Amino acid sequence: MRIPDIIEAKRDGLELTSEQMEYFIEGVATGNIPGEQIGAWLMAVYQNGMTMDERTEFTRLMRDSGEVIDWQDSKNLYVDKHSTGGVGDKMSLVLAPALAACGLKVPMIAGRGLAHTGGTIDKLESIPGFNTDGGEKEIREAIETAGCCIYAQSQRITPADGVLYAIRDVTATVPSVPLITASIISKKSAEGVGNLVLDIKVGSAAFMQHVDEARELAHSMIEVGKGLGMQIRVLLTQMDLPIGTHIGNSHEVIEILEILEGTGSWDSISLIAIQGAHLLQMSGMVETVEQGQMRILETLSNGSAAAHFRRMCAAQGVSQQVLNDLSSHLDIAPFSFTLHSAMDGWVEDIDALELSKVLCELGAGRVSAEDDVDHGVGAVIKSEIGKQVAEGDLILSVHHREEELSEHYMQRLESCIGISDAPVSIQERLIEVIE
Repeated sequence: MRIPDIIEAKRDGLELTSEQMEYFIEGVATGNIPGEQIGAWLMAVYQNGMTMDERTEFTRLMRDSGEVIDWQDSKNLYVDKHSTGGVGDKMSLVLAPALAACGLKVPMIAGRGLAHTGGTIDKLESIPGFNTDGGEKEIREAIETAGCCIYAQSQRITPADGVLYAIRDVTATVPSVPLITASIISKKSAEGVGNLVLDIKVGSAAFMQHVDEARELAHSMIEVGKGLGMQIRVLLTQMDLPIGTHIGNSHEVIEILEILEGTGSWDSISLIAIQGAHLLQMSGMVETVEQGQMRILETLSNGSAAAHFRRMCAAQGVSQQVLNDLSSHLDIAPFSFTLHSAMDGWVEDIDALELSKVLCELGAGRVSAEDDVDHGVGAVIKSEIGKQVAEGDLILSVHHREEELSEHYMQRLESCIGISDAPVSIQERLIEVIE
C-alpha cells in the first residue's frame, strides 16, 4: 500500500477503505508519513469530504491510535461536554465538578486556545501547580478521588489527532466538518464516556458563523458518535457577545471561583446549568431538563461543586497552600486601561471578536500552537449587556503588561463598546437543541 495512492483516491473523490485509512493513521501516529503528504491528504478531504461510514471508521482509528479507557462499569454514568470555542467560555471548569457533585463521572480531555478563542487547558494552567499532562493512569486516579478531571490531549491519548491538528492549522484545512468531527469525537470516545453534550457556538466571534453550518456539524457529530456507542446531544448557542464578566486565563479562573462560591455572572451560570441539565437527563439522573438545571444550581449554592473542584485541583497537583487562597496566587497583569460610558444609556454591545483579538495580541492568546500565553492578560466587564449606565460609568477594564497602551489598541478597545439611548433586550444564549 502506498500513501500517494491513498491521496489520489481521496483527491478523486473516492471512498477510502478501512485498510487504507488504518495504514494512513498508523503512519501519522508513528511519524512515518511526511508532513507534505499529510497536508495533501487533508486538503483532498477538505475539498471532497467523507461519507458518514468513512467518518465513523476514521474516527475509530484515530481513537485507537492511543490509549482507550474502559471503565468496566455503567458507561452511562461517564459523561463529558465539548465546546467549539468562544470568548469567555469557562463553563467546563465549573461544569465538571458540578456534575461530579451530582454523582456522575467526568474524565474530560480539553484543548488549548488558538487565535481569538480561549482554551480550557490554558485557563487551568494559570493555577500554580495544576498538572494537565496525564494519561489513563492519571485520569483513573483523579476520577477515583475527585469524580472529575481535566487533562490535555497528549501522545498517550489520540496521538494521531495531535499530529493532524497541527498540520490542519498550517494548511488551511481546519474548517472541514469530517475532520472536526473525527478530532473531537475520537478524543471523547477515548475517554470511555457514554453521554456527551456538544456546545456549538454560532455568531460573529465563533468558528461557525451561521446556524446552517452548525447544524451540519451537529448531525455529523451525532451520527459518528452513535457509530462509536455514544449518545450525543448538541446545543447551538450564541457567540456574538463575551460570556460572563471575565476574559483571559487567570481572569476566567477568578470568575469561576465566584460562581463556585454561589455568586458570579448569571450569563455564565445559565450556560453551565443548561449543559449540565442535559447530561443529567441523558444519564437518567433526572426526568426533565428543568430538574437537571435545579440540580446543577443546587451544587453551586450548597458548596458541593466547589468541594469537587478543590479535590480535582489537588488530584492534579495543586498544593493545599495554593488552594487555601487561590485568588491571591493568580497572576494578573499590573497595568490597566479602563473604558467608561460616553453617554447615559444602556450597554448594547461589547464586540467579543475584536476584544478577544486585542487581548490575544497583548499576550492572552496564541497565533500558532507553539506560542506561549500570558495568563495575566485579560479583561473584566464591569457593566454587562442590558445594564443601565450614566456618562462616565466604568464598563470595561483591560489588564496588560505595557506601561502605556498604544493609541492603536486604545482606539480598538473603545470601538468594542456600544451604548444605546433606549433599554436593551438581553439575547438568549441557547438557539436550539439537536438530538
